Amino acid sequence: MSQSTRSSSTAPPPDNWRSNLRPPPRDDRPQTEDVKATKGLEFEDMFLRRELLMGIFEAGFEKPSPIQEEAIPIALTKRDVLARAKNGTGKTAAFVIPSLQQIDINRNKIQALLLVPTRELALQTSQVCKTLGKHMNIQVMVTTGGTTLKDDILRLSETVHVLVGTPGRILDLAGKNVADLSECPVFVMDEADKLLSPEFSPVMEQLLSYLPKTRQVMLFSATFPLIVKDFKDKHMNAPHEINLMDELTLRGVTQYYAYVEERQKVHCLNTLFSKLQINQSIIFCNSTNRVELLAKKVTELGYSCFYSHAKMLQSHRNRVFHDFRNGVCRNLVCSDLLTRGIDIQAVNVVINFDFPKNSETYLHRIGRSGRFGHLGLAINLVTYEDRFNLYKIEQELGTEIQPIPQQIDKGLYVAPSAVDEPTGLKATQQPEQQQQQQQQQQQQQQQQPTPAPRNAQAPPPRLSAPQQPVYQTNGQPPARQNGGTAPPPRQYTGPVPATAQRGQVPVPQR
Repeated sequence: MSQSTRSSSTAPPPDNWRSNLRPPPRDDRPQTEDVKATKGLEFEDMFLRRELLMGIFEAGFEKPSPIQEEAIPIALTKRDVLARAKNGTGKTAAFVIPSLQQIDINRNKIQALLLVPTRELALQTSQVCKTLGKHMNIQVMVTTGGTTLKDDILRLSETVHVLVGTPGRILDLAGKNVADLSECPVFVMDEADKLLSPEFSPVMEQLLSYLPKTRQVMLFSATFPLIVKDFKDKHMNAPHEINLMDELTLRGVTQYYAYVEERQKVHCLNTLFSKLQINQSIIFCNSTNRVELLAKKVTELGYSCFYSHAKMLQSHRNRVFHDFRNGVCRNLVCSDLLTRGIDIQAVNVVINFDFPKNSETYLHRIGRSGRFGHLGLAINLVTYEDRFNLYKIEQELGTEIQPIPQQIDKGLYVAPSAVDEPTGLKATQQPEQQQQQQQQQQQQQQQQPTPAPRNAQAPPPRLSAPQQPVYQTNGQPPARQNGGTAPPPRQYTGPVPATAQRGQVPVPQR
């Protein structure tokens, strides 16, 4: 019998505790089998603490996803876990829930160490811990590089049960005898393939020396290279292996490519903005310099835009991440800094302005849309030099990236309830005065041949019948400068856009 239906003759029925919870509004968007194909296990069937169940349901969790259903019961037995599941299918809760369940709040010791590769992911993971453990009186601390070490030292002088952070900062605190990990029984590595890369591997080896020999080790990731096997053989004790990767890419993410020349990319991006019903989008570049340059171009074209990359001050990165998550801005241009684990439900479009060079990066990038089984769209701007990487990624992931059609069905990436909304945002989100101003501007535009410029903070209207052809390609690869016999990419019959003059910002068509 489930926990919610048990009763006692001497105590009031325990059913009432759920009626006092305040969960968020129910999310009625359709979901794919990535998160729906479960065995029917409920959270109440996992023998979790009442206070933890309250946090789970108040966070909006209704039923476990497949990875949660497989991993949580095993992790609660304190056995090592090696879990592989797709991006956006609930891996974070799959290790946070069993970690919180094992905390003894009466012990003033760090009892769970959660390691992640990036600072933004550390902030997000710590927030999940606080949300799920809000009724348990568990003290959660997050620590990353780029912040003042003094603040962390002062915080660790107080009670900390769960420590979330990046490897370098935690190793620094442990080496200074500030963070006592000698009695920490739970050790979790999220995005384990990144944490075991040559960049982090030496740090991980040193960190493990500060933990007790009887620790429980849990590794979670979407991709597991061979280096993970070496770590498993050396540091894990007969781990229970979970592999839910029968296919690598998310079923809810539709993937397209547009074949372009480098100088056409900004014009193509501008056309995509005008044609797509974007709720929020993330645009990836391959270098920090290109991130800033593209963000400037996007702003000049009249679209709201933030940018983030590893060379920014940590306080600025935190502010951008916080504001974008809260919907202050519609578009975010970034480097691969945000490819790992960042979960923003409102993102329904990912654009690879620069095509990635390997399949792992591609997989993590497009996984920023279609979170938790919902619909998403991934569009790749591919140049002549990218054609081999496109073919290689398709082969390695066992997927096919289709050429972009002239019109993209909104049902592929927009929730059914929002398909008919003009800009992907409900009209009720705009003040009445602003709506009246927009109506006046529309009337003026009908009377005047030259329209007024768009507000830089407001999204531009979509073109219902564009006079310029959509997207970018002429169906033929550009002439190769240095010879060679490489095959051209697949041909398709997409229309040809007007090409912007070199060195100029393309003017948006109206």
